[in-house]
Amino acid sequence: MNQENHKKGKGKFNAEETVSRLYPYIVRVFDVYEIQNSGEALYLYGTPKTDAANITGELWEPLQQFGFGCTLKYELGEYVLLVFPEKKKKEKTWVNIVLFIATFFTTMVCGAWMSGADLENGPFQLFRGLPFTLAIMAVLGSHEMAHYVMAKYHGMEASLPYFIPFPTFIGTMGALIRYKGPVPSRKALFDVGVAGPLAGLLMSVAVTVIGLNLEAPTVNPLTNSTMLDLGLPPLFVFIQNLVGATGETLHPVAFAGWVGMFVTLLNLLPAGQLDGGHILRAMMGKKAEKISFLMPRIMLLIGLYVIYWLKEDGFIWVSWALLLWIFAAAGHPSPLHDKVELDKKRIFIGIITFILGLLCFTLIPFKSIS
Repeated sequence: MNQENHKKGKGKFNAEETVSRLYPYIVRVFDVYEIQNSGEALYLYGTPKTDAANITGELWEPLQQFGFGCTLKYELGEYVLLVFPEKKKKEKTWVNIVLFIATFFTTMVCGAWMSGADLENGPFQLFRGLPFTLAIMAVLGSHEMAHYVMAKYHGMEASLPYFIPFPTFIGTMGALIRYKGPVPSRKALFDVGVAGPLAGLLMSVAVTVIGLNLEAPTVNPLTNSTMLDLGLPPLFVFIQNLVGATGETLHPVAFAGWVGMFVTLLNLLPAGQLDGGHILRAMMGKKAEKISFLMPRIMLLIGLYVIYWLKEDGFIWVSWALLLWIFAAAGHPSPLHDKVELDKKRIFIGIITFILGLLCFTLIPFKSIS
């Protein structure tokens, strides 16, 4: 073996020690006949003992335990397994905290307006928006934290949630987490993808039940303000009937539940790298690309139907059709263990999840009224 020990900071890369640790795992799937190293990277020349496409998938988990990653290349008639240490960047959690606080404030302002607060003459009426803030942050936070916990469970690198403050009618554009590195398997892809919508929808149902049992505040619309007439999805109507709610005006907490259902619907659209795209890709493999290709066109047809046939505002569906076009065009990265199909239990959960998503659909989610 051609060795070059390489210093980095206070540590020292030891090629022999690294090989002795990783070699037992590597030889299970890769027959090595020569090893070279340069700096902190190892070059292992050999022959795959299994399908070459599965090598990195087989080695991902054991190498991760030691802080290493790998990639397989075919160069000049030889297979070369490149093994290298993965350098993990320290998370800047202060960014997450600042965005959380900012979103907490912007949603509380919107919640106060929904509760009829006059913030210009009574700034402390801001706290009337607290119930809406707690409700909407719980809905969005549970969705993203479910993704985070499941990603960690499968050994994936994921950031804490980033809440996005924005001057919309709910004070936020939602929340997201960032994934780093490959997805180890279709099982992991499914579990991470399905966890968010299910957790978020469960929280939305709880918030809706609480909100429908609260008396809606009397609100005097501000001058030149626009009110929204909400289209209620089947799941929301079912909960209304279940709790016996009859009022036409929603409490802000119940409205947060409506928002959660609408967000769940959008996330579960089976296209690109939306949650629905992840779930379908895990369930169907590469066949899911056909549905991902069709979905933007279906959304566009729905939008045009609402605009030209129903004479209503279908801009939301047209805009999402354009976004999905971009998401679908970007494709979906393949998991490392892409040939291992899902078990029947996960397939069933996936079908149920998409059905729940359909129960959150309404043809005209909202329209403005003067």
